[in-house]
Amino acid sequence: MTLITPRVSLAFRLALRELRGGLRGFYIFLACIALGTGAIAAVNSVSTSITDTIASQGQELLAGDVRFELNNREATQDEMNFLRGFGKVSTSTGLRSMARKPDGTDQALVEVKAVDDAYPLYGTFQSEPDYPLAALLSTQSGTYGAVAAPLLLERLGLSIGDEILLGNATLNITGTVKTEPDALSEGFGFAPRLIVSREALQASGLIQTGSLVEHAYKIKLDDPGEIGTVRDRAAKEFPSAGWSIRTSDRAAPSLTENITRFSQFLTLVGLTALIVGGVGVANAVRAFLDSKRTTIATFKCLGAPASVVVLIYLFQIAIIAFAGILIGLILGAISPVIAAQFLAQFLPVSTEPALYPGALLLATLFGILTTLAFAILPLGHAREVPATALFREQGFEARKLPSWPYILLAALFMAALAGLAIVTAYDRFIAVVFVGAIIFAFVILRVVAAVIAWLAKRSPRVNSPALRLAIGNIHRPGALTPSVVLSLGLGLALLVTLTLIDGNLRQQLTGRMAEGAPNFFFVDIQSAQVEDFRSLVREQAPEGKLVEVPMLRGRILAFNGEDVTKRKVPPAGQWVLRGDRGITYSENMPENASLTEGSWWPKDYSGEPQVSFSAEEAGELGLKIGDTVTVNVLGRNITARIANLRKVEWESLSINFVMVFSPNTFRGAPHAWLATLTDPSATPAEEAALLKTVTNTYPTITSVRVKDALDIVNELVGQLATAIRAAASVALIASILVLAGALAAGNRARTHDAVVLKTLGATRSMLIRAFSYEYLILGVATAIFALLAGGTAAWFVVSRIMKLPSAFLPDVAGLTLVTALVLTVGIGLIGTWRILGQKAAPVLREL
Repeated sequence: MTLITPRVSLAFRLALRELRGGLRGFYIFLACIALGTGAIAAVNSVSTSITDTIASQGQELLAGDVRFELNNREATQDEMNFLRGFGKVSTSTGLRSMARKPDGTDQALVEVKAVDDAYPLYGTFQSEPDYPLAALLSTQSGTYGAVAAPLLLERLGLSIGDEILLGNATLNITGTVKTEPDALSEGFGFAPRLIVSREALQASGLIQTGSLVEHAYKIKLDDPGEIGTVRDRAAKEFPSAGWSIRTSDRAAPSLTENITRFSQFLTLVGLTALIVGGVGVANAVRAFLDSKRTTIATFKCLGAPASVVVLIYLFQIAIIAFAGILIGLILGAISPVIAAQFLAQFLPVSTEPALYPGALLLATLFGILTTLAFAILPLGHAREVPATALFREQGFEARKLPSWPYILLAALFMAALAGLAIVTAYDRFIAVVFVGAIIFAFVILRVVAAVIAWLAKRSPRVNSPALRLAIGNIHRPGALTPSVVLSLGLGLALLVTLTLIDGNLRQQLTGRMAEGAPNFFFVDIQSAQVEDFRSLVREQAPEGKLVEVPMLRGRILAFNGEDVTKRKVPPAGQWVLRGDRGITYSENMPENASLTEGSWWPKDYSGEPQVSFSAEEAGELGLKIGDTVTVNVLGRNITARIANLRKVEWESLSINFVMVFSPNTFRGAPHAWLATLTDPSATPAEEAALLKTVTNTYPTITSVRVKDALDIVNELVGQLATAIRAAASVALIASILVLAGALAAGNRARTHDAVVLKTLGATRSMLIRAFSYEYLILGVATAIFALLAGGTAAWFVVSRIMKLPSAFLPDVAGLTLVTALVLTVGIGLIGTWRILGQKAAPVLREL
């Protein structure tokens, strides 16, 4: 210990003394660490800010301490008495319907929310003008008041004071919605909000037998301590109620989970940037130590042990790494405040400055591990190179691997980096796949670089001296090939993957999916209206295909008698169990489905209730033929046995259900009907005329134009793609920095080559052509790899995970090729230009 301490102290003092000369050679190192660390810190800080705000504002977001929800039925008197026993209750009803102009010239889909005088129990509802909500919704001269989203007024060309029709009721628009406290907890809406009183909704006639309606009962607890017992008491006293219960500590679980998943994805993209930057760290350390060969040789000649030499430069690397990490942490710390300016209108983000230690600590650990994992091997090279070799201008490129302790340390730090990524991930399976993909990509990129060098070495002799020199540079010892391919290949491949996924999704939404989708969905068709509705549609669209099915809502409670909340379900299958599902019954198998296992029940079947389950979802949930499924429909628990599994083409956007029951299961149960109209030959004018006619004739039927819904989804995909591309651009910027560092690291050898060649008669123009050819070849090779790797990854995600047709997009290929060439040739020539102006004498004297 007495010997080690002075050595460490001496090494630290010498490291500080050397750093006085500046950070030359370490700027790219600094930028790579700051960029990757900053990306991870920013993503996790913003994510934590949102989730913490959701948790802290749970009462406001839920507009209550507890929320009970029932579908297609209101609470019974006994159930209401039970709810009132906990405290003050506010009742609201939600459904989709059509709002119409009084003259019948236009209509729009709306998300109707009918509230009582107690709403909201928590939080503040804000409107324009700023009057109490009860006053805005009150009846004036026999007309009910309504508060609408500004978007609805814009779509219908209305203003405050105008009237609209909802079902059979006439409403006067008394204001517009500014802030609805519980909007996020109620989920994403495809249509603008229209808030009315419960009396107005009753007068509209929209609530009929089988209507798709959600009744929410929000409670302000008299005793907040009861929040943990509400769920158990409700299950005990009303086991068949079929209500979903949410408490303020989980006010918006779906939103929280989606934010967490998205932040994990962006974190992995940021980690990709950091790992790509790790290559830059290795190149920078290698180039820095190569430039310090004289200093290292001096230390060794004066008797400094190899361990002290390593410590000197390890301290320098650590100090600069911490500086880069600090820059990244500062960027991450201020990112929630910046993000709040853009996200505040969509998400609950705190605008007050705050630090999120967990997010910053995670980014710090990633930064430290990345630095150590990629810096250890170059340090090992510095230890192994003898002083005599350094004095003879021999660099590190000709050396073999360092001694085994350095290799072992590098492997341990790599494993720790991978372990941290997996342990801290929300979905560890995805994290494991990501780590495996990164390792595989590094191996493949090394193989690609080796193949390029091998092909160059065995290429036929060419007549052009410049091209011959370029080919030689690709396969010679110390060539830039591995560095260029590795640094640029990973970033470009990631960008190609994300761009192809985005392009395929948009192509589906605006192309194939839109072409094959129905023109309209019609919801809440009452049984008494079916015949007349069918006649009207056939009259208006004689060439169209009308499909009608009975429609109910049900919540899955148990599989084989086991409560579904106690089952461990993979993320891909959780959506089936989340909330109520649309269900139907049918005597015949649906036209757009095919059985994968089992058989369909016979006509006039009257035995034990049976159900046909979607094969893919059954696999995710671990179900098989013969298992039982218990669902709650209209307050009754019904158990059916799985008779068959069928393949469902969800992307067709036609009528599809996870579960189709045998007709005897719901015999006599009240329900509405769902219909689709498909008419590929219909023009927009004909669609508008049909929508107008159906809405005016049947004001209680909700008509959804599929193209409008696809446009909304396409806009959302575009917004998500923008965020993803922004994150991916961080990885690409890291790749550019690494590429610049790799080219700078080879400048010393390039300088010697250029001087010798000029001495032997080579002109500057010939050398520029040679270097341009070299960078051009490497750029094309890297682009080809990025297209193959990114295309394969995108195909897997689109076709295997999203279950959509995948297509290769030529414009992406062209953009990738141009990007690769601009970066390699542009950055390469920028660095080379200075080399070509180097004086020959100083260089020749050192050879």
